[in-house]
Amino acid sequence: MKRRGYQLSDAAYAYVLEHTLRKPAGLDVLMEETAQLKNSGMMSPPEQGQFLAFLVRAIGARTAIEVGVFTGATTLWLAEAVGPDGTVVACDRSEEFTAIGRRHWETAGVADRIDLRLGAASETLQALLEEGKAGTFDFMYIDADKTGYDGYYEQGLSLLRPGGLIAFDNMLQGGRIADPDAAGESVESVRALIAKLHADERADVSLLPMADGVYLVRKR
Repeated sequence: MKRRGYQLSDAAYAYVLEHTLRKPAGLDVLMEETAQLKNSGMMSPPEQGQFLAFLVRAIGARTAIEVGVFTGATTLWLAEAVGPDGTVVACDRSEEFTAIGRRHWETAGVADRIDLRLGAASETLQALLEEGKAGTFDFMYIDADKTGYDGYYEQGLSLLRPGGLIAFDNMLQGGRIADPDAAGESVESVRALIAKLHADERADVSLLPMADGVYLVRKR
């Protein structure tokens, strides 16, 4: 099938950012600090953060889970979107990087909405299930180790209410996902998950070519 649509230029991308972004308080400073890190590329772009926040508001989400926090830029978007009565359970292994986020969440006035849980995300998600939280979450964002995506999906599907959303990041793997010669654990894990999601009758799905690919799942 011939590709349709507009190939976004740098000028058009800058226009998008200038004319649509409504960044939460404190995001610019957090992004500037993160940009100084050698692995700053792990931070999701702002237009993606705003899109996720838009989805949270669109479904009236008050409870969210984030798997993979890094320095907490997306966490900040989600925390603002769930509102003062909402909660974001943020899962990550790194105390060093999440400490950066903690400072900026405090400054932005949303720290009380964020339940940061350090450790293996699979263990945190299992703990939520054991706490009786199955079917109680509205939204989930997964941006962590790609080999763990399938497991996070299954746990997340149990934790989500019917009609809740899951968003996966990096589902195009820099374009390698469509290259039959591309290999490696991350690419192969994402390929397998995409095939599974495409056929999964428990959910409605859509893969968006935003940033490095955002795969949306709506629990039926």
